[in-house]
Amino acid sequence: MIVSDVFAGKTYAVLGLARSGLATVETLLASGARVVAWDSQETARAQVEGRAELGDPMEIDLTGFDGIVVSPGVPLNRHPITMRARLAGVPIIGDIELFALARPTLPPHKVVGITGTNGKSTTTALIHHIIEQAGYPTTMGGNIGLPVLGQPPLEPNLQGVGVYVLELSSYQIDLTYSLDCDVAVLLNITPDHLDRYNGFEGYVASKARLFAMQSAGHVAVIATEDEPSRAIAKNLRHSSARWNPTSSSATEEKRDPSVRWDDVIEVGVRDIDPNTQLGWPALQGPHNAQNAAVAIAVAKALDIDDETLANALVSYASLPHRMQAVATRNGVLYVNDSKATNAASTAPALAAWPAKDGRPRIHWILGGVAKSDNLDECAPHFGNVAHAYTIGEAGHMFADLLRGSMAVDDSEMLSAAVRRAARIAQPGDVILLSPACASFDQFRDFEARGDAFVAAVAALD
Repeated sequence: MIVSDVFAGKTYAVLGLARSGLATVETLLASGARVVAWDSQETARAQVEGRAELGDPMEIDLTGFDGIVVSPGVPLNRHPITMRARLAGVPIIGDIELFALARPTLPPHKVVGITGTNGKSTTTALIHHIIEQAGYPTTMGGNIGLPVLGQPPLEPNLQGVGVYVLELSSYQIDLTYSLDCDVAVLLNITPDHLDRYNGFEGYVASKARLFAMQSAGHVAVIATEDEPSRAIAKNLRHSSARWNPTSSSATEEKRDPSVRWDDVIEVGVRDIDPNTQLGWPALQGPHNAQNAAVAIAVAKALDIDDETLANALVSYASLPHRMQAVATRNGVLYVNDSKATNAASTAPALAAWPAKDGRPRIHWILGGVAKSDNLDECAPHFGNVAHAYTIGEAGHMFADLLRGSMAVDDSEMLSAAVRRAARIAQPGDVILLSPACASFDQFRDFEARGDAFVAAVAALD
């Protein structure tokens, strides 16, 4: 657990007592802060009762509070806590901001922050794996793994200082004002979470703030393969957006807008040799080429040697539910990509296994709660699909949409889709769960859906 005297004597409200909320309460209490905690669930409140004060920030007097720490799931554009905090003059922050505030009191370290619409978890895990293989103390946090405040501070070792690798959603960036990443990463930006923002432009602006918080001289790695990401990179190169206004030398650090910044590194799929990529078992497909290009740039920015980097790319293992190879049976590969909850994140999976000798190889299981009424992002790769098996609430709609482009089986249930695909697939084919939909019609979450796929594969005769 991170403990810092920067919080001593201060007062915070904590709204939401799930994993990150509980870690926040523990850190603040151990650091000598006064904590007023609240959750709508009585069982959640019971976990801190007797140690933190209990009080709903929507009802208590917030005068004199140093911050209201909320879960990233709280919709700031709709939740009444936003106006109440504004009237009280109290900032709304997240656990990442508390980590940022505590950094000056932690042992020497670096922070790599990764954001983007798709691929964040894989890239975060890959960067963490590379750093780990290089021998540096490192941990993952943010939107992946354990809450960063709940993990012990990293201590330097003979290889060098520790590196915190943080996956950052736009929601987490919205709650952060002081996170100065040594290396900040942007993978891509496509429309998502628009119910939380004032249009797509607001969502893009949220991602861009990760770079605005950086000090001069820190590194930005941007995959410039979509227009919003290209625009952010261009603005960084030709503006003085990134400088530290709290620094005593802020005037000297502010850069001439006409100077090209050498600390903005642009990468993309073009930087990856397809033949070399074939040797990275868990990093197949164009989306993983982008992930790898970013991770390689981050590794170089951290001065990790080429041999360590090359070996780490080979040894990296997929995260569960993200292009995860779960079995090979009778020459057929079964892949769990349950995390693909929209068409944009499914499209790269369909591109990962192109037709061979003119024969499409993918048996595609898709469906659930649709986020749109089309699969336009996937359409360029329909030629790689031998057969589709639709499931869930969107199954009938997607079956109708796909007929004419490929053979379709309206399977309804995931287990039925797996059995039917297994009967049809030939050696060399891939049975791919990449739903392009949310899971909530039939499953608790995408993890439960992926687990059900793995179980269905295991149950095959």
